[in-house]
Amino acid sequence: MKHRVMLRSHLRNKLPQYAGTLGTTPEMLLEALEWMLSNDIVFEEGERYAMSSFDLEPRIEHPLARRFFALLKTEIPARFLPLYGKNWATLKDRWLRAWEQAYNILINKIPSHHVRIWWLRAGGAKIGKGSSIWRNTEVLGVENLVIGDDSVIAWHCQVDARAGLVIGDHVAIASHVLIIAGTHDLNAPEFWSISAPIYIEDYAWIASRALIGQGSYIGRGAVVTANTLVAKEIAPYKIVGGSGAKPMGERPHDLNYKVGGKGLFTLFH
Repeated sequence: MKHRVMLRSHLRNKLPQYAGTLGTTPEMLLEALEWMLSNDIVFEEGERYAMSSFDLEPRIEHPLARRFFALLKTEIPARFLPLYGKNWATLKDRWLRAWEQAYNILINKIPSHHVRIWWLRAGGAKIGKGSSIWRNTEVLGVENLVIGDDSVIAWHCQVDARAGLVIGDHVAIASHVLIIAGTHDLNAPEFWSISAPIYIEDYAWIASRALIGQGSYIGRGAVVTANTLVAKEIAPYKIVGGSGAKPMGERPHDLNYKVGGKGLFTLFH
């Protein structure tokens, strides 16, 4: 299976650093990396690298490769897919998906912040103080969702956290925004999935109907204007929009406000 999640780091360039962490030599780690590449555990795509989105660690026979895989997993802010079968990991995953679907079909329509946030937290989401997800917004990968304090995701959004979605403090995500963490391999007849974590830093503002694609990194205070597609890194405080998310300006660097997405006047949101 070649379902994979993208890594931000260039593995070959960072081999000395990884080798130091693992207490081995770069030469030995290179041999382990080549073994992983030949066994579809890690994937090299030009200057980009990915790893299997399944938790293959228990089945990796090569001792150093197994340790390297475990280290690389820490770079992905998400739980890996279980090796499906008659086991506890599969049962837990099926239960989480049912819990998630109950939220998307029913719970997200209940006009109560407290009920909705409780349900998401019970499913594994980490949601900070004063943050809220308004009604009719769908969440995928609930256990991989991390939101800081005083942030809001408004009406009718789709939030895909299956590869990991980390949202900071005082973030405003407007209505009808799509956050999509994955796609499929267009060159593979098997339709393998390709995903990547998404990071949205403090004070970022995502305007209505923007699409935040896999691997996006939205810097502190950055603004993605309405109807803009982003699938790259946006520098802090930059305002981007239009085709290719072109720079349009820059925000002040001394941002200091509260979004206030959860209060008396938003009770029914």
